[in-house]
Amino acid sequence: MQGQDKQKTPIPLVSYIKTLENKFDIKFSFINEDLEDITVLVPDNLVALDDILSYIQAQFQIKSQKLSNRYYTLTKKTLVTICAKVLDNFADNTIPGATIEVFGTEIAMTTAADGTFSLNDIPRNATLKIRYLGYNTKYIGVENLLRQGGCPKILLAQHYEQLKEVVVYKFLTTGIIKETDASITLNTAEFGILPGLIEPDILQTVQALPGIKSIDETVSDINVRGGTNDQNLVLWNGIKMYQSGHFFGLISAFNPYLTDKITVIKNGTPAAFGDGVSSVIQMETDNELSTHFTGGAGFNFISGDAYGQVPITEKIELQFSARRSTTDFLNTPTYNKFFDRAFQDSKVTNQSNITVDDEILRDENFFFYDFTGKLLYDINDQHQLRLNFISITNNLDYTENNLTDLETTISLLDQTNLSVGGQLQSQWTDRLSSNLNVYYSRYNLDAQSLFNNQIQLLFQNNQVLENAVKLNTDYIVSDKLKWNNGYQYIETGIVNTTILTQPPFNSEIKGVIRIHAPHTEIGYTSDGNRFVGKVGVRLNYIENLGTFSKFLIEPRLNLSFRLANYLRGEVLGEFKSQSTNQIIDLEQNFLGIEKRRWTLSDDNTIPITQSKQGSIGINYEKNSFYLGLEGFYKKVDGISTRTQGFQNQNQFNGEIGSYDVKGLEFLINNPPGWPKGNNYSSWLSYTYNKNDYTFETIIPNSFPNNLDIRHTLTFATTYSYKDLQVGLGANFRSGKPFTEPEDGNLALDTSVFPVQINYKSPNSSRLPDYLRVDASAIYKFNIGRQIKANAGVSILNLTNKKNSLNKYYRITDDNEIEAVESISLGITPNVSFRVYF
Repeated sequence: MQGQDKQKTPIPLVSYIKTLENKFDIKFSFINEDLEDITVLVPDNLVALDDILSYIQAQFQIKSQKLSNRYYTLTKKTLVTICAKVLDNFADNTIPGATIEVFGTEIAMTTAADGTFSLNDIPRNATLKIRYLGYNTKYIGVENLLRQGGCPKILLAQHYEQLKEVVVYKFLTTGIIKETDASITLNTAEFGILPGLIEPDILQTVQALPGIKSIDETVSDINVRGGTNDQNLVLWNGIKMYQSGHFFGLISAFNPYLTDKITVIKNGTPAAFGDGVSSVIQMETDNELSTHFTGGAGFNFISGDAYGQVPITEKIELQFSARRSTTDFLNTPTYNKFFDRAFQDSKVTNQSNITVDDEILRDENFFFYDFTGKLLYDINDQHQLRLNFISITNNLDYTENNLTDLETTISLLDQTNLSVGGQLQSQWTDRLSSNLNVYYSRYNLDAQSLFNNQIQLLFQNNQVLENAVKLNTDYIVSDKLKWNNGYQYIETGIVNTTILTQPPFNSEIKGVIRIHAPHTEIGYTSDGNRFVGKVGVRLNYIENLGTFSKFLIEPRLNLSFRLANYLRGEVLGEFKSQSTNQIIDLEQNFLGIEKRRWTLSDDNTIPITQSKQGSIGINYEKNSFYLGLEGFYKKVDGISTRTQGFQNQNQFNGEIGSYDVKGLEFLINNPPGWPKGNNYSSWLSYTYNKNDYTFETIIPNSFPNNLDIRHTLTFATTYSYKDLQVGLGANFRSGKPFTEPEDGNLALDTSVFPVQINYKSPNSSRLPDYLRVDASAIYKFNIGRQIKANAGVSILNLTNKKNSLNKYYRITDDNEIEAVESISLGITPNVSFRVYF
């Protein structure tokens, strides 16, 4: 017995219980299955029975209950408390910030600075999912941890992936990742807070990145390195999207809570991507089957939404999301500010710089909604089928009564995007895999305006139909070499219709473009990722039925190499093209708010847009400190003044030209001397762009681009304390170019009919500098064991600064010049509440 009392090696718990029965003349009642496979080593200093039983309970979550002086019961606790330490199994280093999830629930946390974590009141039969960037995800049962006793070690294996070494994890805020290939990945499940955002609005979030902004404060007009919005390729689960915003671009149309990953590419684009001469923004929903139902719902001052992931069988799952605005039955401060921004926030002045105030009564009925669905079917271990569906709708009924001019205008707008697609992912061998993507997309914009006191009716329609088949294969030649090949067929048809009753005018322009595009790319990764490179080429055969055909060769280059410890260099280059553009007709716009219409290139009045871009950058990253500097040059040929939004003498002439951008992007994140720790993140970014047009038939031939924002500066900081996250940031940029009329009597040309404005040199003036300060806060809490919640509040334009976004001129019926100035959002509060289950 004494040998048992002073045991030096663990023995089975059942055997140890027998020794206690003999030593203390007692009896234990228990289920053998509860105690089997558990070994115990009781410290020598524990002698009393109560101390020993307390030790066993603390170590293994096995509860003892005294029934009488002699009889005891031992039972497993249903809800247990566990602790553990997460380590790197290669270097045996602790891993702070690793995510610990109770699989199939919303219970989650991150490890402390020493790699430890503890969870209270979780099911004993639960499974923990442990993940950290750069390591293989690990699943471990709670029961397994309890059997080891105490706070055991959990070892994570490092994950090596050929072209996806992660350089920075906390890039600006948690969940934004700078990849080795210079792309930016946003993981919404890990997403932290950004100033002004209380929900992870996808297209608002990407504007926090250097080189990406919207000069009119919208998500439907994103400018990447000086390009227009139609020069961005926006993909949702591999489907090209022709509509990206709600509320006339003020809100992203994509539900972020089922979106698993967003990838943003500004240069060095893989050969598999065509179109989008400025950028690629690719959104992907969760592609893995889950074992439990998860979901959530929430609302803010604009809309409410719900989403869910519903396992049907072991091989089939349904994902869904739905969102609808409350704007047609609930007025909120946020809605009023957004509506003012879309319809009313413009300042009109006459030639004497006196404000023109017309008395106007407005009545509107506006709403939007979107639905997404995804069916996941794992046919077997080698083949997975994914079916996708998305529907986006904006609807407006608007009446405006001008009591000064005694004029009434009635307008109706219906904007929809409906897309369906299917993907078949196959693993043919351990080296060869493929992805087949087929989709159909339909965008439709209908607008009717009844004006001049209901005498004149204008009907406009813009419709896009696109079908595509894309096959992509990956072949692993060796541990260091990877070969990607593919073929894409894309057919796009676009219709533009205009019908005017007085004077009678009818116009219908139709076109179809077909693109055949094989592509190939070689990727190489050296030992230790000292050098990572991709070289590829895309061949585009483009035909516009009955008009033209063209063959384009588009090389791609993406090189990343280690210069020193913590320091990497990158060289990127690409040729790209696109055959769809958005023309901007400011005289026949949709209600003055939706000015862009999709159209096809005809290789004449609207050529195929082609770009060439090269960039060189360096990135330094050590711990949480990141510093990045990148210089680039981009030249885009084949642009038309009709696609650039001119509001001067060049608005209607349709000249063909080009623009070139020379730029520098700088970002510093958490530098030495700034607040330290996982709770803080601060960053400062600066972008310099010199963006100039060249039009041979315009005098002067070269002048600043409409999007020539020379200087952009952003400073922001976020802080987390327990369950509270707060963010504060400021955005500054220099003023946008615009064109003023000539001075005095030279401003008007009355010798022609109708009277015209004589303008100064194009874009020779600039708006005042732009400055906006935003703030936000989110608090997380538990409603129950299975339900988590958060509440958030944000304020856009905290200082209520009236920034000028645009300025143009028009002639009144009295042949006077009026200046129309578009004003930014004023101070705009928003509140949100969400639950997760």
